[in-house]
Amino acid sequence: MNVVELVVAGLFAAGGVRSMWTWARRPFEGTDVADHLLYAGYLTGRIGVWFSLAGVFATYAFTANGHATGDELSGYRWFFVVPIGLAALQLLAGLALGRRGSA
Repeated sequence: MNVVELVVAGLFAAGGVRSMWTWARRPFEGTDVADHLLYAGYLTGRIGVWFSLAGVFATYAFTANGHATGDELSGYRWFFVVPIGLAALQLLAGLALGRRGSA
């Protein structure tokens, strides 16, 4: 187990909790169901990136005493796409929300 990677994973997890706490308290005054769905997608991407990065670092920390090789991480290769997918979700939902006209 590598302590530095665990600390970084903890910092990313704390950032996710802070982001969730901050964004959960902000009011959203959308008039359409699509606005609310886009906003939920935006928040899922924004908060999920923090937790997925924490998961990436925790995965590295708990593999083979912190010295992960390609063979040990081959089963977790798919997990590195999750932060990219969540960032893309945040970007696309934010762009779609910005392009919607106010009623």
